[in-house]
Amino acid sequence: MKIVVFIIFSCISLSLAAQFSLSGTVTTEANGAPIANAEVYITNLSKSTKTNAEGVFVFEDLPQGNHTVVVFSFEYELEEKNINLTETTSLNFQLPQLGETLSEVLITKRKERIFALKQLRDVEGTAIYAGKKSEVVVMDNLTANLAAGNARQIYAQVVGLNIYENNDAGLQLNIGGRGLNPNRTANFNTRQNGYDISADVLGYPESYYTPPAEAIEQIEVVRGAASLQYGTQFGGLINFKLKQPNPNKKMEWISRQTLGSNDLFTSFNSLSGTVGKVGYYTYFNYKTGNDFRPNSQFDSYNAFGKVSYEISDKTKITGEFSFLDYLAQQPGGLTDSQFEEDPTFSNRTRNWFKVDWKLFSLLLEHQFSEKTEMSLNLFALDASRKSVGFRENRVSQTDDLDAPRELIVGKFRNWGAEGRFITRYNLFENENTVLVGAKYYQSNNEERQGPGTNGADADFSFADADFPDYPRQSDFTFPNLNLAVFGENIFQLTDKFSVTPGFRFEYIKTESEGTYKRINFDNAGNPILNETLPDNRNFDRSFVLAGVGLSYKANRALEVYGNVSQNYRSVTFNDIRVTNPSLTVDPNITDEKGFTADVGLRGTFKKVVRYDVGAFYLSYEDRLGVILRAVSDIQQERFRGNIGDAVTYGLESFIDWNIWNTFSANEDVRLNIFSNLAVTDSEYTSSEENNVEGNEVEFIPKINLKTGLNFGYKDFLGSIQYTYLSKQFTDATNSERDFASQSGIVGEIPAYDILDLSLSYTYKMFRLETGINNVLDNSYFVRRATGYPGPGIIPSQTRTWYAGLQFTF
Repeated sequence: MKIVVFIIFSCISLSLAAQFSLSGTVTTEANGAPIANAEVYITNLSKSTKTNAEGVFVFEDLPQGNHTVVVFSFEYELEEKNINLTETTSLNFQLPQLGETLSEVLITKRKERIFALKQLRDVEGTAIYAGKKSEVVVMDNLTANLAAGNARQIYAQVVGLNIYENNDAGLQLNIGGRGLNPNRTANFNTRQNGYDISADVLGYPESYYTPPAEAIEQIEVVRGAASLQYGTQFGGLINFKLKQPNPNKKMEWISRQTLGSNDLFTSFNSLSGTVGKVGYYTYFNYKTGNDFRPNSQFDSYNAFGKVSYEISDKTKITGEFSFLDYLAQQPGGLTDSQFEEDPTFSNRTRNWFKVDWKLFSLLLEHQFSEKTEMSLNLFALDASRKSVGFRENRVSQTDDLDAPRELIVGKFRNWGAEGRFITRYNLFENENTVLVGAKYYQSNNEERQGPGTNGADADFSFADADFPDYPRQSDFTFPNLNLAVFGENIFQLTDKFSVTPGFRFEYIKTESEGTYKRINFDNAGNPILNETLPDNRNFDRSFVLAGVGLSYKANRALEVYGNVSQNYRSVTFNDIRVTNPSLTVDPNITDEKGFTADVGLRGTFKKVVRYDVGAFYLSYEDRLGVILRAVSDIQQERFRGNIGDAVTYGLESFIDWNIWNTFSANEDVRLNIFSNLAVTDSEYTSSEENNVEGNEVEFIPKINLKTGLNFGYKDFLGSIQYTYLSKQFTDATNSERDFASQSGIVGEIPAYDILDLSLSYTYKMFRLETGINNVLDNSYFVRRATGYPGPGIIPSQTRTWYAGLQFTF
């Protein structure tokens, strides 16, 4: 590792080979007027810039050779030129104005040529993605139920994702993949505009906040190789990139109002614009409705504000604030027999869940030159989650209305800073790129568990005095500290082949300070012991992760890529201390270690087929899992701990074929078909627990298929999507369904399939959207919850409809 670091930094100091600048102007063909904010791309170098108010653009320190330059502005025709750069050069563009108003279909097609990236470029801002498996969801190119945040539609083109459905209009995102638990996306490093948004990145990585789909420009998904730049999670990175200030208007107002099944109503309103050097984007989103089961109402208020100021052409500062407040009643889970008899049933009338989330960010970006830039992001979270309800492990048990409800209150206060420095240098007549960065993260979180009131309302106050002998009581703080240093370098060995080694040094200090109650009862249920015990823990560790990526770009239409990176997942304080009546947690639970490897082919074929086909291998050591084990001759328990070592492997493929453009040049029509297929297998290779070794890993359907047809004529667009997942187990002992069980927590998730239909029509400033989810009205479930919102089976929604109207001023 020392040799790799030495090579990286030594390369920076090498003498530079021939470098040249490229400048020019972008003007209108009609009268030569300058075009401001036109986007200029050097496609083969993955470089971009924008013209200033005089229509001037500049690229500095470019390597010699053949380059393709593309200029784009919405009101003008797209222009492309090829140049052979052997000296400092000036290149001017005159763009013809469009002769007619573009339809939405044509705008989509023009954007797809440059912007609808199916993977991230090798270098994006101050980040490196060369050789990594990355996928980008471009929201403007979707015809889907965005108002309700339908995840299986939004992430349809991201291979192999396993999705929990919360039935709450997209308030929480639950996605996993490759055997990673989807619960609250806790196995990904989840970010918004590049900064962390989860409760505690290492100590409690659950994401209770998800920005509304209507505010997102694109979603960037980078698999396990993202561990080197973004953190140690096995899943990788999910980054929600929100919409940017409109550069061409002082104010743009977009309003979207949507109605749907089960009393759904959503209202999304945004303001955006640029005034001089100041750009702003803000939105307010309100959601209310019910699930298809009783006791399932929800209300959500979400707001966001962003202001950016260009201090100079090279320096920019951006401040952001996000706010979320939502309250949801939770109908609880079902047993297998209850689900089969009536999936709309609920015997929980007193379960409530509340989230309050405040995010802060301040970003400084500075470009020293065309080849060197840096960013510094300061971010903070002030948040809480509260849950109150009756959640005994006998799901079939009727709610005892006289008994206290269990109350868990978590408070999250953390802040961090992440700095990145990236520069390009020439070596062996090719441009190379080096990135170095560091992150500091500090949190001081609290978690309290105990008796709530015995009422039925959303009362989140503790009732210790009324119920002193409640069996599950604890009060803890978790002061955690994380320091990381990371670096990657793209060695462009030839104009087609690159090697990208990287490293990440991590120091993690996980602490818990507090007390819990030990209360024993006699056979009559009377307390015979009630004592308060301290439980203070301190867990320090430091380690280095390493990885390498390879990329061979045979031509502009074909890339062969591969990577292998180490991963690490810290044990969470939820594992350490929170007591769950449905689950026993090993007190000696510890971190997971392993690595992820990907290899694949991606690119385009004759500009009508996009594809990404590859294989992956994921290795765990000390994998955290759940087993069903005997505690006596007549009793079993669900036990969570380091179950053993496991491997997951499979084939993943995505193909998108533009059928219409294959046979016709008529751009008024859109017709393409896509297929997203993951075939996955897994095995526990060793375990000290009984009935585990040789079993399949949890949360892995062997077949995960999403396929669909996108169609349209001018401003009418539609999509039909079919989703199929084969059965998957929920515990390491591979328990089958048990219809006699009273818990609903143990057992497989049966295979299921869903059909979705979405339509939209745009007329001038108006857009009408409508659709039906679960067209065939299938009855199915994708989750067995061990705690909230269960315990038990959480049924997925039956057939639902939605209709919405958008207007833009």
